Amino acid sequence: MPSISVAMIVKNEAQDLASCLETVKDWVDEIVILDSGSTDNTQQIALSFGAKFYTNSDWPGFGKQRQIAQQYVTSDYVLWLDADERVTPELRQSIQTAIAKNEANTVYQLPRLSEVFGRKIYHSGWYPDYVVRLYQTKFAHYGDELVHEKVHYPDNTKVEKLTGDLEHYTYKDIHHYLTKSANYGKAWAEQRANAGKSTSLFDAVSHGIGCFVKMYILRAGFLDGKQGFLLAILSANSTFNKYADLWVRTKTK
Repeated sequence: MPSISVAMIVKNEAQDLASCLETVKDWVDEIVILDSGSTDNTQQIALSFGAKFYTNSDWPGFGKQRQIAQQYVTSDYVLWLDADERVTPELRQSIQTAIAKNEANTVYQLPRLSEVFGRKIYHSGWYPDYVVRLYQTKFAHYGDELVHEKVHYPDNTKVEKLTGDLEHYTYKDIHHYLTKSANYGKAWAEQRANAGKSTSLFDAVSHGIGCFVKMYILRAGFLDGKQGFLLAILSANSTFNKYADLWVRTKTK
């Protein structure tokens, strides 16, 4: 059977890291963690699971940080996880079956199921949230994106969907959401501005309204209860904010 490593980039993940690693510690060959300057017990927790722990505090953006982490991976396959994610037993079996087949020119999408404010979100366009997280280490890699980084692979690559959920325990509370979305929005606006993109305040408003309509109505967010409504409102606000940030960066110099 080909070997497999879990790779992670982290910062101050002491609250979630152990629960994540518990779901993989018994069946992966290696755990590689690249930290960007934690001040909590992240390192101690990682080492207690036998992880190979490295540090790069000079933050280059999400994509490049993942590139650096992948350089430390020694296994045939790499499985990317975030600290707030959990591999279910069904997904584990699906992953092991995939690497046993060891198919060439193939990357694997995992179906991610997010829990927001205490409720699993099955609608709102959030499930199944397929993400490419498993591939042969020497075959693919992340791009240079500051945020919303993507795995890059050849055009003729087969993209296969695995079964079993990757559980994602994302926003714990409103403050956590606002902090996280503000950081992502800032990086998004910076990335777009650096690429020569611009926008208008009208675009900011229309994209925000469009986000709410799409999530809550067109993608049946109303079936996700009060959390679905709140998530649609917050997402619309975050969408407006990132476009407004881009407008400020490019129109008020």
